[in-house]
Amino acid sequence: MKLKTLTALTAALVFSQGAQAGLADATERLLEPESQGPEATPAPEGAKVYIISPADGETVSSPLIVKFGLQGMGVAPAGTQRENTGHHHLLIDDPEVDTSKPLPSSEQLIHFGGGQTETQIKLDKGEHSLQLLLGDYKHQPHQPVIRSPKITITVE
Repeated sequence: MKLKTLTALTAALVFSQGAQAGLADATERLLEPESQGPEATPAPEGAKVYIISPADGETVSSPLIVKFGLQGMGVAPAGTQRENTGHHHLLIDDPEVDTSKPLPSSEQLIHFGGGQTETQIKLDKGEHSLQLLLGDYKHQPHQPVIRSPKITITVE
């Protein structure tokens, strides 16, 4: 009888330790930093995004038209998953961007999920920076990131 009780207690202890270990693992996972976002879409070698107009250093009036260029890839609307495609995001005045996660939309980070290749924007007078960042079907930057050189314009 004592052997059966000891076996039952041992089994309970082993189960309890396993449950505690499982609980510890689950707790550790909850305390880990947030995920880095969905897996990034690979960028094809040599892909480039650039601003066709306005030109770097140009003085313009508002509203102005910004034309987007893309080389080595195609444009596809957000939500359309096709190899070697993406859609444009316009960064105005250098907003902070976490390129490991889908891009949020704001007044400084404008999404063109419809596949647009130009836009008209209004900017206050003064100096502004513009930059393009290509996103995949889920608004996440490709890896490696495909970003245009930053240009500076002056609005009079």
